[in-house]
Amino acid sequence: MNRSRVLFAAAITITFVVAAAAFHETKSAPRVGAVSPATPMLQPRSGHTATLLPDGKVLIAGGMRGNQQFYKSAELYDPTTGRFQATGEMSIGRVGQIAVLLRSGKVLIAGGWVGNGGTDTAELYDPATGKFTSISKMTARRGRPSATLLANGDVLLAGGEKEDNESLASAEIFNGKTLSFHAIASMHHARVSHTATLLNDGRVLITGGYAGSVSSSAELYDPKAGTFAETGTLGIARCKHTAGLLPDGRVLVAGGSDSRGWDSNLNSAEIYDPQTGKFIATAAMNDPRFKLPDEAVRLASGELLIAGGSRQVEIFDPASAKFSVVAGHLSEPWHFMSETKLRDGSVLLAGGYPNGPAATAQTWIYRP
Repeated sequence: MNRSRVLFAAAITITFVVAAAAFHETKSAPRVGAVSPATPMLQPRSGHTATLLPDGKVLIAGGMRGNQQFYKSAELYDPTTGRFQATGEMSIGRVGQIAVLLRSGKVLIAGGWVGNGGTDTAELYDPATGKFTSISKMTARRGRPSATLLANGDVLLAGGEKEDNESLASAEIFNGKTLSFHAIASMHHARVSHTATLLNDGRVLITGGYAGSVSSSAELYDPKAGTFAETGTLGIARCKHTAGLLPDGRVLVAGGSDSRGWDSNLNSAEIYDPQTGKFIATAAMNDPRFKLPDEAVRLASGELLIAGGSRQVEIFDPASAKFSVVAGHLSEPWHFMSETKLRDGSVLLAGGYPNGPAATAQTWIYRP
């Protein structure tokens, strides 16, 4: 074979190998989606709540514009129009409250900060009337507690902050039928800015938080016994982190900060296994981040969405145990923004505040 034929044959071979490699890479590459700007809210907010309603709309309530500028107002996001509209007002302005969709279709709003301390007030939002109605008070004043809808329709509220630097170990149950609160046994550790994740067996995993110092402790609430039991210890003490239930029943815990706060945002992540009661380190996120939504959104694929505290949005893939950065980015590293999974599988990201005092009205949509 002459030299020209050899070169031609070699070129064909190289082209085929490169094409095959490219095909294999494209076929096996994760599809992590993209985030893009959407219509702004009516008000700039951070530390608000965002709750998916039975009709597919999202209730955005409370939060703050800036320090001590708390909202009573609420608004509805309509995915069919991509726009926000005003709805009823809460009885008081609050930030760092809880919001839980009850079996009745109404939304429980409770606690939060109303100044330098927490409040014990609670109210119900009725989507049918667009109004908030005050109900009985909690057993304690709680700013930024955790709230978990249990399998029986009741809500577990745990921890939070009564006054500045006065974290609580106490817990209570909201009865979804009687619409009243009653105290239960306390946690083993006081904590605020922790996470609470409902496990597949009905128990609730409580992780981290702050009470004078950042905690590495974790405990399990057993609704049958009505008590808390300590479980494995986090590999890294963290607060203002996020957590999410994986399809296999384990829990991802990611980000947050240690006692240095702004000076030590974490990119580390770990996974809790209910079978062993232990936390095992997993791959780190691409960016350190804190002041995250308490609950990471689980997508239809089983992957978890992590947003806030960075301009980048990341996806955790439980199959590879790695994080991937999605296409597009936020305009700032928004803190205390909200994440809400919509009916079509996309996720509404809303509000937050940057490395400064003023909140934003900006929103984004993540599409897988």
